[in-house]
Order: sequence, then structure tokens, then C-alpha cells
Amino acid sequence: MKMHSLCQGNHLDLRVGQSRREFLYAGLAGGLGLSLPNLLKLEAGLTIADVPKVEAKADAVIHIYLPGGIAHQESWDPKPFASADYRGPLTPVKTKLPGVYFGEHFAKTAAIADKLTIIRSMTHGEAAHERGTHNMFTGYRPSPAIKFPSFGSVVSHELGVKNNLPPYVCVPQAFGGVAGGESMGTGYLSTAYGPFSLGSDPAQSNFAVRDLALPKDVTEQRFNRRRGLLDAVDAHFSSLEKSDALTAMDSFYQAAYGLVSSQKAREAFDLNAETAKLRDEYGRNQAGQRLLLARRLVESGVRLVTVTYGGWDHHSDIKNGFKNNAPNFDVAYARLIQDLDERGMLDRTLVMVSSEFGRTPKINSTNGRDHYPRVFSVALAGGGVKRGMVYGSSDALGGEPDSDPVSPESLAKTMYRLIGINADKRLMAEGSRPIDIVNGGEVIEGILA
Repeated sequence: MKMHSLCQGNHLDLRVGQSRREFLYAGLAGGLGLSLPNLLKLEAGLTIADVPKVEAKADAVIHIYLPGGIAHQESWDPKPFASADYRGPLTPVKTKLPGVYFGEHFAKTAAIADKLTIIRSMTHGEAAHERGTHNMFTGYRPSPAIKFPSFGSVVSHELGVKNNLPPYVCVPQAFGGVAGGESMGTGYLSTAYGPFSLGSDPAQSNFAVRDLALPKDVTEQRFNRRRGLLDAVDAHFSSLEKSDALTAMDSFYQAAYGLVSSQKAREAFDLNAETAKLRDEYGRNQAGQRLLLARRLVESGVRLVTVTYGGWDHHSDIKNGFKNNAPNFDVAYARLIQDLDERGMLDRTLVMVSSEFGRTPKINSTNGRDHYPRVFSVALAGGGVKRGMVYGSSDALGGEPDSDPVSPESLAKTMYRLIGINADKRLMAEGSRPIDIVNGGEVIEGILA
């Protein structure tokens, strides 16, 4: 299995012979210590075709992605009455919803199930990690002819910057350690709409976000002087080169300056501003601190935060695999939902937990489960969805959708609708090719509050 560890959200890609851009890099990125993403590949992302506007029920989305393909039987859709070879080695726990069970290591989440909507009938046909990841980050099956943009990039394109914060942030980083993680990128849209990656893990004791602080040898006066120099250079070259690419590049630089110069923006990434008690309640571990930071970011104005956590590709020894991954996630996720609710943010923040697919109904010869896209589960909370609901179902052995099957296209359309984007809108790809934000599927009206 090919894994991608390159964080493509924060690197400048220089090309020989592009003197203006090299000069900008020398005067801005070099002098300030910034490393900004792929500025030389920018192309304008054009919108075409008017479609009816939709009312936003959510101000932001937290997309929690559990890479590897989490087993629905050991998490959101256990089969307590099946035989042991289908039920698996873990004992399901009762939730606050009558007759609804979660996996053994989801006790904290079971206690807040009345705040969740669980979709138990997700289905698609892609059993490879890369292709399944693409489905669940774009709402499209992979195509050899075109690269589709991620949810975050579309949200960035459509909704833009708020409070000088990047619209789309990946915690801890884009692409790193996720097979098919390039699906977290911009696809046919300009790289101006790419993810901002932290560059380090919030669970680390020395956690610091790159690109937010000025280097020690750069004073505020020097910072402002260099900004003035950049403006002068921009004015000169823009008069000579009128292009959408330059406009996009200049806009990106302005966003970068806003991020560095805004105290409020920098404070959004500061976990030390949280009380020690709350950090302990989330958990002083990867799951806890990543989800706590996600809450801080959407609270401050980030439109969509993608959080990746754990490794859930349990072909063998699924019992210990869940023991190693699930307890920290259970604590952190339950505390996130409670925290958002306590702050009055849950109704305006959509929290979505997904994975590329589920696992086979029957335990295999190595006490694990294999890739299985025919039926799996997704958890939603807040942001305009109902509380305390199970939507759809799998059959008695967890092998097929039994009612109300949901495709990645329908999930994507629903997410976009909730954040105020009509997914029937068309965007322009390279070659003047109009592409639907989502092609097919329908909004899942039954889960909307």
C-alpha cells in the first residue's frame, strides 16, 4: 500500500526563469521565513452557471477522518445478536438511544448518542484505500481524466476567508500518512484554495504552527517595510502581466500577510490558551489535542477543518487494533461534541466522522476484517442535522444496506447544503470544462433538523 507523507499545503514550488516570482520569494518568503504553497501553479477558479442559493445551517464543518477503513461492526453498527464469527471479539455497549448499540470502546460516545445522527447505510464500490479516500473527500469516484477538488477546497473557493484565517485547515497536515491523501487537495481548482497544514502535531509538547510567527531577526518595522516593497513590485509587474494567475497569486500573498499580522488569527492556533482542565478532558494525546484545536479553529472563523487520526486497517487482530486506537478517540470525540454544545456552537457546526469504507462482515483467519465498501457507517452531529437518530440500516450480518442506502455523492451534497453551498453549481475546470460540484446523489432530507 502506497502511503503519501508529503505535506503539499505549505511549500513554494520555484521554477527556473520566473524572475518575478523568484524575486517575490526572495523578498517575502525568504525574508519573513514563510513557505507558501505552490504559488507558481495558480490558475483562476471560475464559477459558471447560476443556481438557486441555499441557506446555510452551519457556519463550519469539522471533518474527522479515520484512515484505513474503520470497521462499522466494532464502532457505529455492531451486531450483538449475530454469531461470534460475525459479531467479532468485542462486546457492544448500549447507547442513550433505545435499542441502539455502539462498539465496546465507544462508551463515552454512547453516552452522548442523543446528540448524534448515525448513518448505517453508506455504500460505494471502491475497495482500494486510495479510491475510497477519493470518494469520501470529494463526492466523486476517481477519474483518469480529471482531478476533483476536496470538500475543503470547494468550501474555500465558494465561501472565502473569514477573520484572516485560512478557510481550509488540515490537522495535523494534508496528505501525510493517508493513502489517497492527495484527494485532500484542490483538484482542478487553483492551488490558492488548497489546505493550510500545521506542520506539526498538536499533541507535541513543543507544538507550534509554522508560518504564523515572524523569525526572531524580523521586527514589525522590517515586516511592514518588506510588505511595502512587495506592493511596489506587484504594482510594477501587474502592469506588465495581466493574468488571472497573477491575480490569484497576489490574493494569496495578501492572505498570508493577514495570517501573520493578525493577532487574532495567531491566537486561534494557540492551545495554551485553553485551560489545563479542558485539555485533560479532551486527552493529552493525538486524538484529544487535534480535536480541541479543531474546535478552536472553527470558533475563530475557519470554514472547514479536516482532522485525521489513527490507523484503522485491521486485517488482523482487530481486538487489539481497536484497543490501541479507539479509547482516546472515544474520549476526545465525546468531549468535542459536549464542548461545542456547551458553548452554543453545535447547532452551527457540522461534525462529520468518516472513513474510506467498512470491513467484511465475517472475521477472517487472522482475527481481523478486510476491506468492504458495500456497507459502512458515518457519524454526524450538529450543523443542521437531527439529534438522536439512526438513519438507514445494514442487514443482520452487516453485509448489505437493508434500508435507505446513502452514496458518497448524497453525503457530499448534504454537507454542502448545510454549509450553504448548492452542489448543483458548476465550476470551470481546465480546458473550459464545466464540472458539477457534485454529480448525482441527493440531499438526505430525512436527517435534516
